[in-house]
Amino acid sequence: MKILVLGSSASGGFPQWNCHCRLCASFRRGELAAAARTQSSIAVSQDGRDWVLLNASPDIAQQIRANHWLHPRGTLRGSPIKAVVLMDSKLQNVAGLLSLRESAGLELFATPLVFEDLTAGLPLLNVLEEYCDVRWHMLPIAGDSPAAEFRVPGFDGLRFSALAISGRTPRHARQRTETVGESIALQIEDTHSGQRFFFSPALADVGEAELEWMRSADCLMVDGTFWEEHELRDAGLGAASASDLGHLPQNRHGERAGMIDVLDATGAQRKILTHVNNSNPILDEAGTQRRALAEHGIEVAHDGMVIEL
Repeated sequence: MKILVLGSSASGGFPQWNCHCRLCASFRRGELAAAARTQSSIAVSQDGRDWVLLNASPDIAQQIRANHWLHPRGTLRGSPIKAVVLMDSKLQNVAGLLSLRESAGLELFATPLVFEDLTAGLPLLNVLEEYCDVRWHMLPIAGDSPAAEFRVPGFDGLRFSALAISGRTPRHARQRTETVGESIALQIEDTHSGQRFFFSPALADVGEAELEWMRSADCLMVDGTFWEEHELRDAGLGAASASDLGHLPQNRHGERAGMIDVLDATGAQRKILTHVNNSNPILDEAGTQRRALAEHGIEVAHDGMVIEL
């Protein structure tokens, strides 16, 4: 199994186009040991030829151009991206669907709540269907069914499993009492090697179900949005906390364990943070926070990163 990191930043990218915070300003002045990042998305392949896209960020066209793995080949028009799995309906994870409108057809996987959002509050699918053939595949995550295994046509060597997780309701979503299926995490198993990959770029919390899945994985790529609970407030960027925005920070806050604590408890061979916000000091490759992560065997994803399992 090959995993290609297309984008490793939270919403807005790094440096964020309208942000003059300490990290964004330092990067623009050439004073920060850091790499520019596009908005979070990855692609997974069983053979390095055909790929499943996990989330479609607003930067998808730029990401495709930057990665030769995803360039068209063979036919006059085409793409090695054969399917798209959506983790939720947040704008930063679905807006890139419109950039894929020239596709001959899209195999699209999502939960009932995500399909509801994308045909109602944010009707991207209604628009997209006017441009290309969209074939919907419903992931049965709803109500009393918080987990499900599924297959993607043409990817017999990969076994996909989805798990409902808690998250922040998107602004465009209609008011609702049902939230199971609003956000999911994914586990992908290579049926030949037995290696397992767990992916969840947004984790509001890690309960027993999430921790069990994470402990069974060989490679984890999880929420790296914030270092501190009140990071945005301390940086002068807003009053919302990490918890308010549906993210578990790396550092513990009071009695609440942080992502570092969670990853220490998994025993995974590789532990990687992604979806890094422009306020997070782990962007500084020479900083103390990056050294602290290294001491725990935790990596930070970067655009163009390739992982083989």
